[in-house]
Amino acid sequence: MQRREVAAVLAYIGRLDPRAIRTGTNEVRDQLVQWHELLGDVPLATEHGWDVREAVRAHVLDSPYPILPVDVARKWRAYRRDRLDRHTDPTPSADPDDSASWRAELLRTRHAVAAGRAEPSTHRQITSGAPGTDIESRLAAIGTCIPSAVRAELAPYRSARAAREAAVAAGQPDALSVPCQWCRAAQGEPCRNRRVGLDGRARDNAPRATPHPTRVDLAEAERARQEAA
Repeated sequence: MQRREVAAVLAYIGRLDPRAIRTGTNEVRDQLVQWHELLGDVPLATEHGWDVREAVRAHVLDSPYPILPVDVARKWRAYRRDRLDRHTDPTPSADPDDSASWRAELLRTRHAVAAGRAEPSTHRQITSGAPGTDIESRLAAIGTCIPSAVRAELAPYRSARAAREAAVAAGQPDALSVPCQWCRAAQGEPCRNRRVGLDGRARDNAPRATPHPTRVDLAEAERARQEAA
């Protein structure tokens, strides 16, 4: 901040907290020098969330003590740390073989984020946390990321999934949404052939392309129950 901006901040503080007002000429000059010395590198306001007046107002509301210039400077440093903690360096557009230009661009980006002139690049926040509650509706609106032609070519290699998608597209219940009571397949898993030999041991456990009829009936009953509810 410039000296005139520091003077404006002191005038604003005086309106909120009369204890900070200095009446003597020497006191006013010393106060201005002290505040400018500590807040010379602190901006009055930035485009992204920082405003000295907000910091002053928060201190007056939260603390019973008169505000000091170090209080504002510490809030500004905390603001800078928070922005840098949320920032992930994007890949510079400079030539990677030119290490000086590469490093200079990274530093310019970091300085802009720390100074509040640019928003942090929060790549880490995109993948953190649980999925949104509206993910299913958004996926339904977007559609599928696999083109229909590619899906058709993959169908012979994913017979169980292809049968499931065909059944859902035809308006039939999704059989894999419920467990199978015949082969004990878990929810979401394809049914398996169960062949038992004369000795009582299983002879075959290969996955089936189509679910067992009892599983289809159970899925239909579950869908009817949900629609009735």
